[in-house]
Amino acid sequence: MGLAEKILGKSNGRPHIERLDPGASMPGGEVHIFGTNLKTEIFVRPDVRFNDVFGNIITAAEHRVIARVPDRSSSGPLVVKTNVGNSNPAEFKISKQIAESVHPVTNPTLDAQGNIYTTLSGSRGQKTPISIFKIDEHNDITPFLTEIMNPTGIAFDRHGTFYVSSRQDGSVYKVSPTGALSIYAQGMGMATGIAFDREGFLYVGDRSGSIFKIREDGETFVFATLEPSVSAYHLAFGPNGNLFVTGPTVSSFDAVHCITPGGVVSEYYVGLGRPQGLAFDMNGNLYVAASLAGRRGIVKITSEGRASMAVSGNNLVGLAFAPNNSMVLATHGALDRIDIGIAGMPLWG
Repeated sequence: MGLAEKILGKSNGRPHIERLDPGASMPGGEVHIFGTNLKTEIFVRPDVRFNDVFGNIITAAEHRVIARVPDRSSSGPLVVKTNVGNSNPAEFKISKQIAESVHPVTNPTLDAQGNIYTTLSGSRGQKTPISIFKIDEHNDITPFLTEIMNPTGIAFDRHGTFYVSSRQDGSVYKVSPTGALSIYAQGMGMATGIAFDREGFLYVGDRSGSIFKIREDGETFVFATLEPSVSAYHLAFGPNGNLFVTGPTVSSFDAVHCITPGGVVSEYYVGLGRPQGLAFDMNGNLYVAASLAGRRGIVKITSEGRASMAVSGNNLVGLAFAPNNSMVLATHGALDRIDIGIAGMPLWG
């Protein structure tokens, strides 16, 4: 819109959207709409349409409207309507559910073909009928593993071999191409998040406070020590080979920790509520399932330390970048996919 059109829009009272925060959400998430003339009458709220489906207005003022994303909507134009008329359309992305009746407690993971893997973890000590599900490119979901109690962290190594931790017995299992299980490492307390570095070492987070490092020959030692977590450790490697760790505590002002290859621990970013699964994009930006200033979703943290909400959503525990610049979002009971327009960082490059 040109300057003359903006001036005309303000003079005739038509609403005008300047920006959305964030520009993407799950159904049920919240979006902050900033602009001018978004509310023109004192006792009359505007309408917000998400691709022609009305959203619920939480609060409205002349320069900002907060709206909840409706369940039945999809990606498309977001429009604010007042008694004067409609605003300019602003493109807004909404996720679509691809799996339900699952129970992830950290990030899903993907293989080289783009298939998605997630857990049916269950409560501590619960034996579920399926341990791991596989979801293909058509969103068809099938059982993948059945014999692991409380599967938690899942990951592929650089050779394409699948690994899964169990917080029930403190072990990490290696899965053969035929689905046969073998114990890769054991005795790691309440083993939760796992991640491989580029040299093939496996790192395992014991939520009681230890990060273990495991050689390919099975030798295990304590790599770093952190404050115990009330739920799980979540692990991801950054572009410079540092290990990034989150582990929710009783604080509402938690940190993302950075651990160098030498085991030196520092706080990378402080100020998140219940930070959980995390992943990096191609440009080195970090994405974390967490709360930021009371808003829940996927938080983006730049390499300069600036944080903003990338995707709004509730009950998120993890995420994973997927083919075609999309993102898989994991909640306590389902997986969504959203065309976020961002490429993830290659794990082995």
